[in-house]
Amino acid sequence: MSGHFDYHEMQEFRQKVQQLDDATRSKFYEDCAKELAARLLGKVIKRTPVGVYPPGSGKVGGTLRRGWTGGKNSKATAYANAQTVTHSGHDYIITITNPTEYASYVESGHRTRNHKGWVKGQFFLRISEKELMQSAPGVLERKIDAFLKGYLK
Repeated sequence: MSGHFDYHEMQEFRQKVQQLDDATRSKFYEDCAKELAARLLGKVIKRTPVGVYPPGSGKVGGTLRRGWTGGKNSKATAYANAQTVTHSGHDYIITITNPTEYASYVESGHRTRNHKGWVKGQFFLRISEKELMQSAPGVLERKIDAFLKGYLK
């Protein structure tokens, strides 16, 4: 059995990839960061608990959940796309925070008011991050494939 491989196409492909300018590559990396941030937000928002209060208490649940998008009732993708991506070396970073003052206590756990017991953490962010880390390689591979197909036509 014999085979033949035409290196001309591979050389042409390499030249096109090398011609990508810094702005094009940077935009692609930022898009990847925003895609992963949106996926993380989608997971953590669904997993964030909502407080249930008795009728007439005047309290409404969902503050912690709404905190992920800055109190806005926006979609995770729209919110992630509006965020600034910072560069540090080869890293492209989006910071996702929940400014709700008690978010870290619900996430990680806390002592009870009388300091004699412990309320277990719910780890909604950690679990979501772990899930994202498992799916990220496939997500990025599909994005790279789509980018290269679109750019190298």
